[in-house]
Amino acid sequence: MDLPVDEWKSYILQKWSLLPKSIQVTISTAETLSDLFLHSSSLLQPEDEMFLKRLSKGYLVGKDPNAPLFYREEGNKKFQKKDYMGATVLYSKGVSHSRPNSEDISLCYANRSAALFHLGQYETCLKDIVRAQTHGYPEGLQPKLLLRKAECLVTLGRPHEASQTISDLESNFAAEPTLAASQFQILQRTLCRLKVKVQEKGNLTETSPAALTKAFEDMDLREENEQISNTSSSVSLCTDPLKGRYLVATKDILPGELLVKEDAFVSVLNPGEMPPWHHGLESKWDTRATNADLYCHRCLKHTLAPVPCDGCSYAKYCSQECLQQAWDLYHSIECSLGGLLLTLGVFCHIALRSTLLARFEEAGKVINKLCGEITNRDICLPESKNLTQILSYDLGGESKKKGKTVETPIPGCDINGKYENNYNAVFSLLPHTGNHSPVYKFLCALSVSALCRQLEAVSLQAFTTGLKSSKLKAAAAPMLYPELNIWGVAMLRHMLQLQCNAQAITTIQQTGSEESLITDSRQVCLATGLFPVVSLLNHSCSPNTSVSFISTVATVRASQQIRKGQEILHCYGPHESRMGVAERLQKLRSQYFFDCNCPPCEREKQRPSQGPRWEAFCCHRCGALLQGGDVLSCGSTSCMESVSRDHLVSQLQDLQQQVGMARKLLRNGELERAIQLLLGCQHDAESFLLAEHSVVGEIEDDLAQAYAALGDWEKSATHLQKSLRVVEVRHGPSSVEMGHELFKLAQIFFNGFVCQQLLIICYVQSPGPEMGTPGRAHRSSNTMAL
Repeated sequence: MDLPVDEWKSYILQKWSLLPKSIQVTISTAETLSDLFLHSSSLLQPEDEMFLKRLSKGYLVGKDPNAPLFYREEGNKKFQKKDYMGATVLYSKGVSHSRPNSEDISLCYANRSAALFHLGQYETCLKDIVRAQTHGYPEGLQPKLLLRKAECLVTLGRPHEASQTISDLESNFAAEPTLAASQFQILQRTLCRLKVKVQEKGNLTETSPAALTKAFEDMDLREENEQISNTSSSVSLCTDPLKGRYLVATKDILPGELLVKEDAFVSVLNPGEMPPWHHGLESKWDTRATNADLYCHRCLKHTLAPVPCDGCSYAKYCSQECLQQAWDLYHSIECSLGGLLLTLGVFCHIALRSTLLARFEEAGKVINKLCGEITNRDICLPESKNLTQILSYDLGGESKKKGKTVETPIPGCDINGKYENNYNAVFSLLPHTGNHSPVYKFLCALSVSALCRQLEAVSLQAFTTGLKSSKLKAAAAPMLYPELNIWGVAMLRHMLQLQCNAQAITTIQQTGSEESLITDSRQVCLATGLFPVVSLLNHSCSPNTSVSFISTVATVRASQQIRKGQEILHCYGPHESRMGVAERLQKLRSQYFFDCNCPPCEREKQRPSQGPRWEAFCCHRCGALLQGGDVLSCGSTSCMESVSRDHLVSQLQDLQQQVGMARKLLRNGELERAIQLLLGCQHDAESFLLAEHSVVGEIEDDLAQAYAALGDWEKSATHLQKSLRVVEVRHGPSSVEMGHELFKLAQIFFNGFVCQQLLIICYVQSPGPEMGTPGRAHRSSNTMAL
């Protein structure tokens, strides 16, 4: 979750309501972030900290010595049922709770290697075998582990290494004559069989999407911009008194052209569903798989075999390298604060991590910049977005070149006018202090104050010393013990920035049963990050770019032709294909503090009584579109029918309830009953909903799923094609939603052996990710489910 847990929000709201009016006014009218932070921090009482501490203890982020055995036993149950994926997750949880160089961790690694072997993840299996041995796997169980290692090596086409493993195993047998010779005979037979398999099929490699992912990662900008890092030379950075900084095309840009490829300056994994544990629950150990179990906490790569932090059970990484990098950069500070950070939310976590990363830039610059906030000095980063801006100080200190004051045209640029992915650019993002509500600012300020108090308790010295980076140590020399208030003001600034500038990092996750012949997927918010360059893009409800992610890297591509001089536009979430104009305007105004005047909004403002067709009703007599306000009238000149909107809304709610019941039957495998109920819903919908209504599309989608489960591919394809028409009207022919539906249709044709239709779909223009990725934090957009 982005904001703190509900209990802390309610507690702060009550505290705010009990404050004297004069103090509320003082905080509400604070002229600087420094004043806001200092006034709020002075109100944080010991009882407030105790309440927050109790909430934080609900998250079990420490290493519980009793947990490894529990998770190993639960994993064994999944393994026996051949649920190897479920077993892998549970063994990983056991690993996370184990201490290094203990029997617990070696057994969990070994068991996980067995599950990975059955999943065909042979390279990863080998790594876990090495980890089990490194952490002291019992000698008496070594033959079983070595046998698995040999099988992996032979399957991967590495017979020489397999032979060496067999030799090691023979040596073990010789040293332990009490071991049964039958084990060695089994090994010999297995090895011979696998060698024959390799000779017949050639070298085998691990099945994974890694090659495709690597190909996307390797895609670079054709010609990088000299003035804006991670950006194509096809764009330039401009500024305007009204709309601030923005990007424009310097030449004609073709659809699909890569415009930005930027790694997040900072990102924090969204933990997923992690409700705090309370006394009275059957078990305090959660067996569900969450994002925190499946993705690297540093680079966000999907991993089946995470490597845990040695100090806590929460942080997990895809490799030892990522673990070490995270520790050096920020986790050495965060490790003991896991429960508190989960309680205070992702925004507060990003605020802390951004400030920690600031230590790796020149210390004098960073601290002088922060001191500028504390001393109310008007440093180079005012909230107004002016056309030009004079740098009286170089990030807080005087900057002169040949006796003249240096000017920078745009906030966030260095003295040479270059805009980079660094802390200077992050700091330049507007916190919009004057637009946030007083109680929201109070919540953020008190949350940051509580975090600062805890940081002080765990040792302020860790902020600037104790890390291995020589660059950091050199930078930190002039400021070994900075005032904690400086860091608090910086964190408060970042927390307030995030509502408008945080980017939801999304990924596509497979859903539904693994046994299903039809693969379904949905888009989920994996993490939240700050991308200084992507943040330069202004919003449009019908953008000309699309944003997608590989791990922590955001790529921005043109989704249509962009003419020279046109602005490069991005959607912050409210898209014309997903929301009506009133909802979009309200969303943008409440979260981003501006009124949208993009062409779609202007068009729809001219016809406010006519909503989008995917929300429209039709006349039950002639089928024409109904129009109007509280009373809807038939749009056909030959029909005088009218009906109240409330009546139709009530009818729609009843229909949606019936569809929900049908979906429950589908989940329970009662296919025939589900189909009968859905066909009834289909008939009812035809009497008052337009054919392009989103609920009509959902009904057709559900029918396609039901017939696919029965193996009736022809009927399944018929209903899915009707759903496709609804998706195209709402999301457009080049949308990611359309792409997902076409992919499902291709699977149906493949399973139904309709090769000609399958080939036609394969030759359809590949839909790009337009509208598929939410623009900023708080956004999610699931595709229609099949």
